Amino acid sequence: MRIIIRYFFRTLRLILTPVMLISEKLSTPKSITRTPDAQAKVDSACEDLALYQFTACPFCIKVRKEIARLGLNIETRDAQHDSGRRSELEAGGGHVKVPCLRIRQDDGKDQWLYESDDIRLWLQRQFEPAA
Repeated sequence: MRIIIRYFFRTLRLILTPVMLISEKLSTPKSITRTPDAQAKVDSACEDLALYQFTACPFCIKVRKEIARLGLNIETRDAQHDSGRRSELEAGGGHVKVPCLRIRQDDGKDQWLYESDDIRLWLQRQFEPAA
């Protein structure tokens, strides 16, 4: 019975993954516009950030949409298929849970931020242009 359930969910995942990725592409908002100098500062700040994620995770999709909306160039790291990235996430953050934003601080230490809503709020506080 366990095998049947396992194959059912694997099949369901195979069917839903393309649907979720197409939906992400169609519903990703346009990026906000900044002056070239402002965008260069944002890009420089994003060099210290990395998003550990699974491609079809709905919470990761939510964070990637926010990254796109804010016009951020944050490196995404596949913790699902890349065992090295998965090990980095487990060693640095304490456990394998996505999405996870690695924030390299000025003193060289890493802060690991979990939970999609917390990541989105942190990104908005850091990079949302003043109204």
